[in-house]
Amino acid sequence: MRILIDYRPALHHRTGVGEFIHNLIVSLADTSNSNLVDATPDITAFSSSWKDRLSDSLASPLPPSVKLVDKRVPVKLLNLAWHRWEWPPVEHLTRNSYEVVHSPHPLLIPSRSAAQVITIHDLDFLTNTDRTRAEIRRDYSRLVQDHASRADHIVVPSKYTASKVQEQLGIRQELITICPNGSPNWSPRERTPSNGHLLFVGELTDRKNISGLLNAYELLLANATDAPDLVLAGKQSNTSTWRQRLSQSPLAGHVHCTGYVDRTTLKELYSNASALLFPSFDEGFGLPALEAMAIGVPVVAARRGALPEVIGNAGLLVDPDDDQMFSDAMRRVLQDRRLARECRDKGIVQAKTFSWNQSAKRLVTAYKNAVLYRSSKRCSSA
Repeated sequence: MRILIDYRPALHHRTGVGEFIHNLIVSLADTSNSNLVDATPDITAFSSSWKDRLSDSLASPLPPSVKLVDKRVPVKLLNLAWHRWEWPPVEHLTRNSYEVVHSPHPLLIPSRSAAQVITIHDLDFLTNTDRTRAEIRRDYSRLVQDHASRADHIVVPSKYTASKVQEQLGIRQELITICPNGSPNWSPRERTPSNGHLLFVGELTDRKNISGLLNAYELLLANATDAPDLVLAGKQSNTSTWRQRLSQSPLAGHVHCTGYVDRTTLKELYSNASALLFPSFDEGFGLPALEAMAIGVPVVAARRGALPEVIGNAGLLVDPDDDQMFSDAMRRVLQDRRLARECRDKGIVQAKTFSWNQSAKRLVTAYKNAVLYRSSKRCSSA
């Protein structure tokens, strides 16, 4: 099966969507992956950028069997043409044909004849447009209904997102495949740091509830003078309204923003953390929670979106709108060693239930279903 996958989210500063696409491609192309049963798919990783070259931007290599197509076309220009005019077809850019083209986002990649698969990680952009920006605000909420209804298959990372796609977009269950994120190949840390920092990982946007996190942390500082520092690891939004608080009492000197960090630095931040704090209002999956559990870090997270599904009973789940409840949960995991140890042990077990290889197997099935569905549509219209 000839498959083209848009690799652009993994091209530069690989965050959640980029990790999803990169690791699925690696697992799909792994010839030793017995879970795929059939012959290894013929995969093309597509990229376009005016300044970032695919071969130079790979934080970790793709398997040699993966073909690379790298076009010097600005991302914004190509997205505008694809989203607004559905042109040019990807075959025109690559000079090749495919049975499946897979978009890592909710909007279709134009194709002459391939089955079209889209990925919907969450639908927060549809219900909370005020939390979005740039082309997500411009195109996603306006076009997602039409593109989802025309897609030959839809890939989602969680049962939660699958239910939202069914409810809000009216997509039939049989056209949706759940491919969760996989646990990283990290060994659990050997010992817990005595006074490790509190950690948040993710883009610092309104959806992530950073203001609420700072409110809860302020309450913690007021009641625990020995509270560890808070590290915010992730790219900052230009519209962040909370940044000025970091230079003011009581947060000054206690909160540290690292910006985007690479995988090596990220693993080190997890390894030295007392707890991961994840107060998001909505998450289609919540990869940082899985990463933290894999390495043995207790998780305090919002009881929202897919987070309860990912964390299970391995962490503390609280109301993200209740600053005091979130602060109390932080204090408990810091002061109650038995609770922290229990979260650690359960988290390691829970993380092992998520596998990239299993998700790749589901993805192959999704591709096959997409091809069959497209063929049936052609027959019915003939």
